[in-house]
Amino acid sequence: MLIILIKTVVTALLVFFVIRLMGKRQIGEMQPFEFVITLILAEVACLPMNDPAVPLYVGIVPVVTLAFLDIAITFAVRRSRALRRRIDGSSVVVIDGGGISGRNIARLNMSVDDVVMSCRSCGFPDLMNIGYAIVEPNGKFSVIPKPGAADGEPYLPLPIAEDGKRIEENIGLCGISDRQFAAALAGCKGLRDVLYMDVRRDGTVYVSPASSPCYSRKVRITGGGNW
Repeated sequence: MLIILIKTVVTALLVFFVIRLMGKRQIGEMQPFEFVITLILAEVACLPMNDPAVPLYVGIVPVVTLAFLDIAITFAVRRSRALRRRIDGSSVVVIDGGGISGRNIARLNMSVDDVVMSCRSCGFPDLMNIGYAIVEPNGKFSVIPKPGAADGEPYLPLPIAEDGKRIEENIGLCGISDRQFAAALAGCKGLRDVLYMDVRRDGTVYVSPASSPCYSRKVRITGGGNW
C-alpha cells in the first residue's frame, strides 16, 4: 500500500509539472498534436499506479519523453510556417459571401446542421447576418458579422430545405405553397443544388446553393409563424 501511495504522489507531481511545462491551454484550445500527447500522457501515467509490480520508471520515462516531444514540436512549428500548417492545420472558411461552402464542410466532415448549430451557439441564428464563418485549427468556430447586421428586428429562421431535400413539417408550419417554394429556387439549379434554405417571419427566404452564390427573396407567409 505504501508503494502505491508513493507512486501515486510522484506520478501526480510529475504530470502536474509536465502539464505546466507544456502550457496552460484548456482542452478546447489545444492543437491536434497537443491533444494527442495529452491523451497518451494520461494513459501512460496510470501504468505504475495501477499495478504495484510495475516499476515507477515505466511511467516516468514515457511522461518525460512526451514532454520533450511536445516542446520540440512546438519549437519547430514556431520556426517554420509550412510545418505549422501541416501539423496544426489551417483555418477553413465554411460561410462567405457566396453562402455555405459545401466543399469546405465536406473537408471538415461537417454537415449543414453542424454549421447552423455552431452559428447559433456563437449568437448568430440568422445566416443572412453572417459575413464569414470560420473553423479554426483548434476546432473553435468564429463568426464575423456583416456590417450593420445588428440593426433591425432579429429573426429566428426556420429551415425548409437542407442537402437537396425539403423539410415538409417546417414548410407546412410556415405555410409556404409549392409554387412559392419553386419560385424561391429560381436562383439555383433546382432542389438538389440547395445546401441550405430557410425562411423568416417577415417572409424573407435565404437560399445557399452549392453551385452559385447565396441569395434571398420575399414570399408570403400564410402560417402562424409559431417558430
